[in-house]
Formats: sequence, C-alpha cells, structure tokens
Amino acid sequence: MAVYSTDQGRLCPVCEKPADSCTGHDTAPIGDGQVRISRESKGRKGKPVTLIRGLPVNKEELKRLAKQFKKLCGVGGSTTADEIVIQGDQRQVLMTELLKKGYQVKLHGG
Repeated sequence: MAVYSTDQGRLCPVCEKPADSCTGHDTAPIGDGQVRISRESKGRKGKPVTLIRGLPVNKEELKRLAKQFKKLCGVGGSTTADEIVIQGDQRQVLMTELLKKGYQVKLHGG
C-alpha cells in the first residue's frame, strides 16, 4: 500500500521515497512456506480453478512458476498478490510438479 504525500505524491511504504523513483522491494518471499493446493469454483460460474498458495518466492518467481504450470497443464491462468490460479482441476499434476521441485505440498479443502 502506497502512502500519499501532498508535496511528493505517492510514497513507497518501505523506503518512503516517491513511488516513481522507488526501485522496488519484492526480493523477499511472499508465502509462508507451507504450499497449499486447492480447487475452487465459487464465483467463477461453476468452472473449477486450482489455487496454489503459500509459495515462499518473490513476485517475479511466482510469475515464472505460473507460466511454467500453465504450459505444463496446457491451460490458462494468472497470478495475484500471493497465489497462482490455474484453470481446471489440475491438483494432482501440480502437486507432483511441486514435489519434484522440493516443496512440501498439502492438498487443501475439498
């Protein structure tokens, strides 16, 4: 969340420099380390998606992993602030791939 200053405009909450001149601070991992894979269809017109949460990676790595998973499954998807969304029920495929990469994975939810 950026802070607003009347004399400088938006400020970075970490370094308090103007947001335009801030170099970014997304080198720290965003997940808690416990990777959870779940299936969800609520609010998506009944179409299932697979959610991956808790990956201990930064935003750039999260986007790179999302691209790799979409290609592996042959489907679309996206990333949000802290999760990867893959279209369809791809839990088993993604769990196998994450285990190969050395992550501890739990299937979460129904």
